[in-house]
Amino acid sequence: MTRIFSAAILVTILCGGLVLGMAAQGTDSESEPCCFSNPRYSGVCQVTPGADETCAGILSYLNNQNSVGKAYCGNTTIRGGWASVTCDEKEAKDTRNALRIPVVEP
Repeated sequence: MTRIFSAAILVTILCGGLVLGMAAQGTDSESEPCCFSNPRYSGVCQVTPGADETCAGILSYLNNQNSVGKAYCGNTTIRGGWASVTCDEKEAKDTRNALRIPVVEP
């Protein structure tokens, strides 16, 4: 009788852990988008990280000259020069413009 009771408690604990784990995975997949800018890229690149991705990891990938295999930012081949920006469109454009060097005509 004690073994059956112990087994029932163990199954309850394991099932509860699985339910909590599944709930945690659901919140991870609905993560906030990451936004990046590059002077050689038109506009702001917005990426929603996957389950095992972070904004820092995506930025590192975009700035790595040897990275291949991911389809971020419209599958761009631009590597290096990427910066993280706010995803608010107006602020993102302002940040991108602040990164540009103004052309001064003589």
